[in-house]
Amino acid sequence: MAQASKKKPAPPKATTVLFIRHGENEWTSSHKLAGRTPGVHLNEQGKKQAIALGKRLAKVKLNAIYASPLERTMETAQAIANHHQLEVQPEPELLEVDYGKWTGKEIAKLAKKKSWPVIQFYPSSAGFPGGETMYEMQTRFVKAINRLVKDHPEQTIAVVGHADLIKSAVAHYLGVHFDLFQRIVISTASITTVSFMPMGPRVVCVNDTNHNPPPPKDKDKKPK
Repeated sequence: MAQASKKKPAPPKATTVLFIRHGENEWTSSHKLAGRTPGVHLNEQGKKQAIALGKRLAKVKLNAIYASPLERTMETAQAIANHHQLEVQPEPELLEVDYGKWTGKEIAKLAKKKSWPVIQFYPSSAGFPGGETMYEMQTRFVKAINRLVKDHPEQTIAVVGHADLIKSAVAHYLGVHFDLFQRIVISTASITTVSFMPMGPRVVCVNDTNHNPPPPKDKDKKPK
């Protein structure tokens, strides 16, 4: 009598993380370092980006939506949640970099400081006065993502956060040295997809902005 053939177990499915940067905010045109400043909301363009983002992900089966607790990230995440029966879960470990005494300062003035190029080209040794180091930021964010991946096996989750944090995570999962992370571009309301397999992560897509509305025209700019 022939033995029944044994079925091979199905390979485990990946956990997919959609890293999403918040939309444009009220501080975009002020060229100041918003950081963790409370009360920074999406501007009109940012609201349009968030709506477009929500429509883009409306048919994606999401199992959870996490966001940095700041207003601009929560508002962006809510635009996604409006298309799903999910509540946005604020996650403190996804917060923006703690810039300490640099928070709220003009970027043009900060760029004149000797420590500015260090942050851009040697971030693994850089830190902010009264705040955290760049390495602490990357470690904090990656640890949070790894925890969320374990909490959602074989599921798809959205994580709404900030540019430098997402760039640091992409660098980590690509195996790129942290000192090169500024070469990665993460635009407002962009989607970056990482698939976490049992044998390691796979970076599927970086900085997808196909859904974003065109930038507003500057009505005050006179033609040359």
